[in-house]
Amino acid sequence: MKKQEDNSTSMSPDLETYVRRLRETNTLRESILYSAIQALNLTDGSKGLDAGCGIGLQTLLLAKEVGPHGHITGLDYTPEFLQYAHKVVMGHGLTKQITFKEGDVTRLPFEDNTFDWVWSADCAGYPVADNPIQLIKELKRVVKPEGTVAILAWSSQQLLPGYPMLEARLNAVSSGYSRLIKGKRPEQHFSRALGWFAKAGFPEFSARTFVSDIQAPLSDDISVALDSLFQMLWGEPLPELAKEDWAEFERLCSPKSPDFILNEPDYYAFFTYSMFYGRVT
Repeated sequence: MKKQEDNSTSMSPDLETYVRRLRETNTLRESILYSAIQALNLTDGSKGLDAGCGIGLQTLLLAKEVGPHGHITGLDYTPEFLQYAHKVVMGHGLTKQITFKEGDVTRLPFEDNTFDWVWSADCAGYPVADNPIQLIKELKRVVKPEGTVAILAWSSQQLLPGYPMLEARLNAVSSGYSRLIKGKRPEQHFSRALGWFAKAGFPEFSARTFVSDIQAPLSDDISVALDSLFQMLWGEPLPELAKEDWAEFERLCSPKSPDFILNEPDYYAFFTYSMFYGRVT
């Protein structure tokens, strides 16, 4: 895929930071996400929906998979993301193959049986969906019979080798995770998505987890991506995090620290994405 360029749009500072981190971490995520897309065996020339497309980075991968005769519609409720995504698509010369529409994934602005398949990554199971079963039903509604609905999300990681307890505590109380799990009943957690598909009326559904490994020596792009990922996951601590844990995080995860963990010659990390998918009948 063509390297992403800085297609700036008018955004708030917080959105600009978020988009920059999405671009930077895409270096890590692109290959694992494309592996998940390939596992769906999307038909060449098919018509699909990228529900919750964000800034369009995965929309490009979907378009690559269905070929020049296919078409992808990217949907998101953040207009600044769609403006950015449109510029990215223009830069790749894919404006005929990819179009974008503003809308809510829980109330899709499309007729029944519009698409051959729906893909939704880092959306279902997140705060955008208080009722994930209803969301799956809505995604299913716009897919033709024999089509596929697939949802995907980050499911685990080991990014601080040698510090498993610190990483566990960071996961438990930092904003990158707590916003996804706080106040949710067990059956609302993404790892329980097989139940969502069953209750949404899918006769066939399955799950698969994809793993991406990272090991030293790290390229500059990978180092930047990991540094950005640290900040996305743990960069805004909640009050519940002990001061000593935050100090240890800064010691290990700040590029200015002499103990920056990415400088370790034996650095190894991994992360996983889990995909749940079902066939519409």
